[in-house]
Amino acid sequence: MRAIIIGAGVTGPVTAMALQKAGIHATIHEAYQRTADGVGAYLNLATNGLAALAVLGIDHRDLGGFDTHALELRGASGRLLAHLPMSRDDDAGTVSQTVRRSDLYIRLRDEAVHRGIPIEYGRRLVDATARPDGTVVATFADGGTAEGDVLIGADGLHSRVRTVLDPRCPPPRYTGLLNTGGYASGVPVDTPEGLFTMIFGRRAFFAYVNRGAGDVWWFANVPQARAATPEELAARTPARWRAELEHLFADDDGPALDLIAATPSIIAPWNTLDLPTVPVWHRGPIGLVGDAAHGISPTSGQGASLAIEDGVLLARFLRDHDDPAAAFAGFEALRRVRVEKLIAQAKRTSNQKIPNPFTRVLRDRVILPLVSRAAARTTRDWVTDYRVDWAEPTRT
Repeated sequence: MRAIIIGAGVTGPVTAMALQKAGIHATIHEAYQRTADGVGAYLNLATNGLAALAVLGIDHRDLGGFDTHALELRGASGRLLAHLPMSRDDDAGTVSQTVRRSDLYIRLRDEAVHRGIPIEYGRRLVDATARPDGTVVATFADGGTAEGDVLIGADGLHSRVRTVLDPRCPPPRYTGLLNTGGYASGVPVDTPEGLFTMIFGRRAFFAYVNRGAGDVWWFANVPQARAATPEELAARTPARWRAELEHLFADDDGPALDLIAATPSIIAPWNTLDLPTVPVWHRGPIGLVGDAAHGISPTSGQGASLAIEDGVLLARFLRDHDDPAAAFAGFEALRRVRVEKLIAQAKRTSNQKIPNPFTRVLRDRVILPLVSRAAARTTRDWVTDYRVDWAEPTRT
């Protein structure tokens, strides 16, 4: 079996390495002429995602991140609302990792290349069709083509493969928040290393994590009723955006103002999107994986972890079924309920970040304390304790 993979972000290289483990040759095609080195903010890899990488022989200590063991939720006045673990005692020492997105791209890409998996750049997909004999033909904007037995769309939230499969598929949904972040230096914060502190501010949401020695990574979610247009985003120049953030957090307890001031370059804002339901995940030998099938907002900290799970699981189905259509169908049947439940949960969390005087008291006095007590009692977590068993045979 020969696989064509569209997209060289997180999902593409992971899927290609998993297919290689299953004895399937894959070539990755990336739309951009260059990689995403140095681009973007950071993300969290939970223990379920790290465990899926371990199936491929990738050690979480080689990803360039750092341990993130727990998070605290606080109100605008600094009052502790909840303390939630991000790792469990039964994870054999594995701890959730916070890593720059570009560093994760680089390490996964380099590992795929080291294993002999080809990556072709400047290959923007235009169309994909299946011949009567089952061969898939991918056509690219540069006029080139590629042929294979299966085509996998790992091309993210704005997937071209998804549009090819279903031109009427609903577009990504705006979640009501702008996202931004940065890396501050030389600011001592009164929190342990690896503890995420998240503050429900009076006007916006702010979070930070102490990496150690005054190195603090932070992000902010800014409520906005409608998605900003490209022109509106561009109008937020670095100086204007910095001033807007300073105003938003001026009345909140915590180090937000100090961290903003100590950040040389604040990441430009972007609309936070998700993709709650994709009606068509596959057709014949063409299918979707990762954000292309189920985009989740960054609120969950599960985007990359779910994508990594996907890549390993899809490879397992293709390993066990000669018919790609049957493999895609089995994969969807296994994954859809889990990922859509998580997307809905993440959207509810996003809604809590939008200041509302009528729901703030309920959130701070009732909901979050109950969540914290439940997390302290439970010994299992359906999200982070999920594990992919590579040896288990799949069924469709």
